[in-house]
This record gives sequence, structure tokens and C-alpha cells, in this order.
Amino acid sequence: MKNVRAIIIDDERLAREELKSLLKEFHEIEVIDEAKNGEEALNKIRLLTPDLLFLDINMPEINGLELLKRLEVIPKVIFITAYDQYALSAFEVKAADYILKPIEPLRLKEALDKVLQSDDDFVSPKLNSSVRKNRKLTLSDKVFIKDGEKCWFVELSKIRMLESDGNYVKVYFDNFRPLILRSLNSLEEKLDPEYFFRANRKFIINLQWINGIENWFNGGLQVELKEGEKIEISRRQAIRFREIMSL
Repeated sequence: MKNVRAIIIDDERLAREELKSLLKEFHEIEVIDEAKNGEEALNKIRLLTPDLLFLDINMPEINGLELLKRLEVIPKVIFITAYDQYALSAFEVKAADYILKPIEPLRLKEALDKVLQSDDDFVSPKLNSSVRKNRKLTLSDKVFIKDGEKCWFVELSKIRMLESDGNYVKVYFDNFRPLILRSLNSLEEKLDPEYFFRANRKFIINLQWINGIENWFNGGLQVELKEGEKIEISRRQAIRFREIMSL
């Protein structure tokens, strides 16, 4: 893969220096410039057309989100900020990741792995919140998840199942199991039923992750996911599953 040309945008000089130091370990990332505010960043992005932005959000005059709204073409974006409250507002740009300061080298590596493994052309669409709010979320959508001090931007295709846990929902992807303060019913309403199926009162499963299926007790079914988890589909939902999935 060719080098990824990046601009660092942060109003704190020490933060820019720290990030440049961390990026020396990643030879594929070429820092071509830096900017200390949104106005300066706008000019440099338009002039240099970088592939990637390392972008702080809370900056004077023009913050990071407002900066993106003013761009005709948005490069790949990795948000690096001390504030987690902006993460939901950052949904609408196809950000590679959202990292909280102070930067953990492992989190930076995870974010850069996503960028370096990407096959697209480093172009993201303009922000468009109303479109997302009024449609079901599909496998290609990314969602923001925060559990304690950790944050992720995760493509829904990687989420194999969701499990109700009291007032929370446990989200299964990779080796992570973060908890989010939502009900399973509210998530079911947001997810496209073509890809996500309510197996029983406790689980929603990603149909793309089903590896095997067998008859179960009382007319139900049991599915095995690719990571080995076995989930029972209740008798009532098994009827729906057969109707939907049968020829």
C-alpha cells in the first residue's frame, strides 16, 4: 500500500508533538503538515489534499466537526480528543476511529490498522444526520460504543450479537464485550431486520455470523455463530425464522 499522507490538527502544540512522536513507529504514515486551528487546517487540507486527518474536536473558533462540514471532500478521519461527549455528533462522518487523550499506543495502532487495511479511496461523504436517523442501520454502517473510558467506532458487520443484561446491552465484536445503556427493544428498532434477527427476549443475532443450525426443544432452534457461541431461537421466533429464511 502507498504511504498515507496525513495532517495533524490540534490547538495544543505539545499534543501535536506527542502524536508525531508516536507516529514515527508507523512508516506507512507520512505527516505532511500540521495545523493549530480550524481556519489554518481548512487552507492546508484544500491545498495538500491529505489522505488522513488526525483531528481534535474542541478547538477555538472552528471546532473539528464544523471543520468537516466546510470541506467539499472529507479525507479519512481519526478523532483524537479529550472529550467523549462529541462522539455521537461524529457518527455521521465515516471516521476510522475516535481516540480519547491521553493516547494509548495500542489504541493508536488499532486505529491505524483500520486505515491501512482499508481498500477504499479515502473519501467520505458530507455530514448528513437526518438521513441516518430516518433509516435502518445496515451492515456497512458504523456505530459509536463507549464503555467506561474506552470508545470504539465499529462496523455493524463485525457485531455478531447483542445480549440484554439488565438495563444494559452487551455488544459482541472481536474479543470485546462492552456494555451500553440501551434496551434490546430500542436497538431492534434501529437495526435492519434483513441482517439482524431477534432470537429470543435476550439476544439479537447477526444472520451473517450463523455457522450452523439445528432443531431444539419445544419446536425451537439453536444456532451456532462463527465464534462458537450457541444461541437458542425461541419457538415463536423459530416460526418467523423459518418463514423468512426458507425458499
